[in-house]
Amino acid sequence: MNVTVISINALALVFLAVSFFKDRAKTIQALRAALRSGAGLAPTLLGILILIGLIMGFVTSATIGRILGEGSGITGVLTAALLGSVLHIPSLVSFPLGGSLLRSGASVMVIAVFITTLTMVGFMTLPMEIRVLGKRFTLLRNVLSIIAALIIGLLVGVTA
Repeated sequence: MNVTVISINALALVFLAVSFFKDRAKTIQALRAALRSGAGLAPTLLGILILIGLIMGFVTSATIGRILGEGSGITGVLTAALLGSVLHIPSLVSFPLGGSLLRSGASVMVIAVFITTLTMVGFMTLPMEIRVLGKRFTLLRNVLSIIAALIIGLLVGVTA
């Protein structure tokens, strides 16, 4: 474990202890809710991790590097934006997936675009979002999110 992980976990434990001493019942209730939420997410997380493992087993690093690597240019960036916009993966899973893609040859810019569109753009949820928030707002939010993701990817790519 690195220093950041240890620091974050230590800080979480300190806050948990403070919460526990302040209101034991609410803390236990919150921990139970967190466990239920985690248990509900576990099957999805497991399925996605299995899918990632299968894809990484069948798709070679060279193929990933060719499609999403440094030399893929705008095509790789747009492919990542499309995949991130269409896939409905919890953002918690996107980080290990991004790490796997990076180790397989994908560029940092492409991964930044992929993770950003994955968390900000929601083509799979468009019908529900349009019903709740309206067509104009939903489309504007998604278009601006794609533009923001491309800008973020460019900035990450230039500074990395």
